[in-house]
Amino acid sequence: MKITSHYGRGFALTAMFLSLSLGGCAASMVNNTEEVPAMHSINEFKDQRFAEVEDPWEGFNRSMYRFNFYFDKYLFLPVVNSYEFITPTFVQQRISGVYNNLGEVRNLTNSLFQLKGMDSLTTLGRFVTNSTLGLAGMFDPATSFGLERRNEDFGKTLNYWGADSGPYLVLPIFGPSSVRDASGLAVDSGISYGIYTAINPFGNTGNSFVYDTLVTGMGTIDARHQKSFRYYESGYPFEYYMVRFIYHEQREIEAGMPLPAE
Repeated sequence: MKITSHYGRGFALTAMFLSLSLGGCAASMVNNTEEVPAMHSINEFKDQRFAEVEDPWEGFNRSMYRFNFYFDKYLFLPVVNSYEFITPTFVQQRISGVYNNLGEVRNLTNSLFQLKGMDSLTTLGRFVTNSTLGLAGMFDPATSFGLERRNEDFGKTLNYWGADSGPYLVLPIFGPSSVRDASGLAVDSGISYGIYTAINPFGNTGNSFVYDTLVTGMGTIDARHQKSFRYYESGYPFEYYMVRFIYHEQREIEAGMPLPAE
């Protein structure tokens, strides 16, 4: 997709950093410990269910997993930690509320794609309620009214229409994914970009690049702030396999698919 405007470049950066929803497992804070090298081979644990995930690109995926660890440690997390240090918790919560409310657009479009009428109405009700009574999402009165959040993404939509997850895939920055979920992320990002371009909220300000950059940066920091995963802090010597297994199982549960018997 060719980007020809300042606000387009700003939003594309947002799309690159955010996930989502994040269908992936991004990291949040990390200490100074390095990767714990595996002392055994996964072949010793072939009877365990975490060995069942299809992972033909393990070498590439492990490299991306380490890259994400170092990206978090030396670039992303210092920025997030500084934001958390200087910003009062109350303000952090209001900012998160605004971006979560914007995320309802993705939930709504994918509920519609999956022909979920009631979920679509609930999500639309949440967005309208929180955008008005909740002051653009800074507060969440919709939940107190019984309008619970329906987290949807195009990866789930592809599953709804029969697409298999495909091999496991670790994306740069975004983290654990699959071929299906990575494709879904691209579609969700494209839809969000299209909506943002159509609305063009800062087009008449004369400083659209500055405002888009601020919105992009704040959204990126907030998305990372809301994720609690920490690379290589589990203390588990097979963390790569465990994260792969947990991600796969979580997506299967979210898609409503039956899990294999023990």
